Amino acid sequence: MPGFNPMIANDGNFPSQAKPRLLVVDDQPTNIQVMYQILAQDYQVLMATSGKQALALCENKHPDLILLDLIMPEMDGYEVCQLLKRNTVTKDIPIIFITAQTDESAEEKGLDLGAVDFISKPINPRIVRARVKTHLMLKAQSDLLRSWAYLDGLTGVHNRRYFDEHLTTEIGRAVRNNSAMSLVMLDVDFFKRYNDKYGHQAGDDCLRRVAHSLRTSLMRPGDHIARYGGEEFVCLLPETGFSGAMQLAEQIRKEIIDQQIEHADSSVAPYVTVSLGVGTKPENVHASANALMSLADAQLYKAKEAGRHRIFGAELK
Repeated sequence: MPGFNPMIANDGNFPSQAKPRLLVVDDQPTNIQVMYQILAQDYQVLMATSGKQALALCENKHPDLILLDLIMPEMDGYEVCQLLKRNTVTKDIPIIFITAQTDESAEEKGLDLGAVDFISKPINPRIVRARVKTHLMLKAQSDLLRSWAYLDGLTGVHNRRYFDEHLTTEIGRAVRNNSAMSLVMLDVDFFKRYNDKYGHQAGDDCLRRVAHSLRTSLMRPGDHIARYGGEEFVCLLPETGFSGAMQLAEQIRKEIIDQQIEHADSSVAPYVTVSLGVGTKPENVHASANALMSLADAQLYKAKEAGRHRIFGAELK
C-alpha cells in the first residue's frame, strides 16, 4: 500500500492530534494493513506486531482504543490485556479483541479480563467502524466523568485523589527511566488568621488566587498541580532536577507575593505569603512515592519552623 507506515499511519487530511488514536495489534502485517484501510480516514492508526511492542506503545503513546488480536506467538491477547489492566497508566484504555474463534468461552474469558468487545474474523468494515465509534464515544464520556471526580471544586485544580494516583505512576516511570523528579509542597502562611479576619468567602477567594498563581507558574503540560488539603498545595514535576524545582518554587513564591492579597494579621508580611518545601529524586536514584512525599513534607515543615515565607529543599540519597 503506497505511503503506509506500519508504525504510525495517517491520511494527512488534518492534524493527527485532532483524531482519536487507535492501536492495532496483530502479528500479521497484512491484517494490520486491512485495518488501516478501514480506519485511517477517521483515526490516527498505530501498529504493533507483538504483545511486548504493544505494551511499550501503550505506555508511551496512550492510544484511545486498542484493537487486539487474540492469537499471537510468545504473548497472546489475553496476557496483553491482563498486563494493560494492571498498569495504572493503561488500565482505562478500552480493548476490542479481534479473533477467528467463535466459542463463547473465549469471549467470556476476554470480557472477564476487561475487554469491552469482540469482533470476529473475517473482518466486516462496517461493523469495525461502528464498534470503534461506539467505544470511543463511551470512553470520552467516562473520561469526562473521571476528570470531574479528580477536580477540587473550590479551586479548579486537581484534588488529592488525583495527585496520589499520579505520584505513584510518575515515580514508577522516573525509576524505570532513571530520570529526575521533584515535588513542591506549599502552605499559605497564617491562613486561619486570614479566615478569622476576612471571613471564609474571602478565604475561598484567596485559595483560588493561589491556585491561579500556581497554574501561571507551571507551564509544562506534564507538570501537575493539586490541592492537597485545606490551604496546602502540591506540584508534581516529572523530569525536573533539584535546581529546576528550587527555581520554580521561588517563582511561585514571587508570583503569590505579586498578587498583593491583603493579610493584616500575618506575622511575616502585610500580604499573603507561602512557605514551600522541595523534595527531589535525582537521576539514577531509586525511591518510593512515600519517600519523596515525606522529604518534601519535611522540607515544608523546616520552612515553617524557620519563620515561614521561605523555601527549604533537599534531594533523596
